[in-house]
Amino acid sequence: MPFTWWLIFGIIVAALLALDLGVFTKRGKELSMREALTGIAFRVAVAIAFNIGLYFGLIGNYPTPEAQHQAGLEFLTGYLVEIALSIDNVFVFALVFRYFRVPSTLQQRVLFWGILGALVMRAVLIFAGISLMNSVHWVIYIFAIILIYGGIKMMRDSGAEVDPGANPLVKLFRRFCPVTPDFVGDKFMTKIDGRMFATPLLLVLIVIETTDLVFAVDSIPAVLAVTRDPFIVFTSNVFAILGLRALYFALAGILGLFRFLHYGLSAILIFVGIKMLLSHTPLHIPTAVSLGVVCTLLIASVVASLAIPAKPGEKGSDDPSALH
Repeated sequence: MPFTWWLIFGIIVAALLALDLGVFTKRGKELSMREALTGIAFRVAVAIAFNIGLYFGLIGNYPTPEAQHQAGLEFLTGYLVEIALSIDNVFVFALVFRYFRVPSTLQQRVLFWGILGALVMRAVLIFAGISLMNSVHWVIYIFAIILIYGGIKMMRDSGAEVDPGANPLVKLFRRFCPVTPDFVGDKFMTKIDGRMFATPLLLVLIVIETTDLVFAVDSIPAVLAVTRDPFIVFTSNVFAILGLRALYFALAGILGLFRFLHYGLSAILIFVGIKMLLSHTPLHIPTAVSLGVVCTLLIASVVASLAIPAKPGEKGSDDPSALH
């Protein structure tokens, strides 16, 4: 892909981040449901416009209409896979914020810098993964096994509780850096009597970043099962990540209603793992079929959650840990 298109995409990402930083993050108040839904709609619209541009050859340097249509389908499939798996992140964000008792007015700041860090980490992991797959062919089967194992584990461990305080990086950080007992405004670091202290807000950011790194172990191989085109893999990942902040504020309070969602996410991981295993065989699964399967699994799990009432005492209606 010519450098010009990478530059254009970088400008789009910078503009979206600047909008977050300048309009929302500095306001010092909680994001309303309406603002969150507007933010989601805007980011999805930008992603769809980008997808349409790929499909019709207005974006990128794909030589034939067939290649352009394939690029568009691969982007849309990768984007939906990443969006679906990003829903799992929202549950963890809710647990982390609840554990550290983060005021709602500070959650936007943590998510903004957490997402910025996630973009950098994902870029490194994506290009490393593509390079590895291109140079060592059999690594594709390792990625496939990781996806299938991750899907099975997600399905079996759906009721397990996440303990942010047990994060090994947080424990190590506390050992070497003093931490203030309370939040100090929106600061990550503060100076007391000439000595630098971290604040609990920095610990929250560390947990958010390390959690995203763990999720990336599943999500990046998942999109690599759809395509190895670095431009499509990276752009679909980034568009999904950019919507995480608004997605959290829109859905964190109601995602517990979707108690069957983890089964859909598990099935998606297992399916893309199988797709990766079959990628170099006559049973190769076309991208259009993959797109249909991902949409069907996601919609079916949501519809089942809404249509089948929860039994008394069953996890789901108000428990954000239901996916873990």
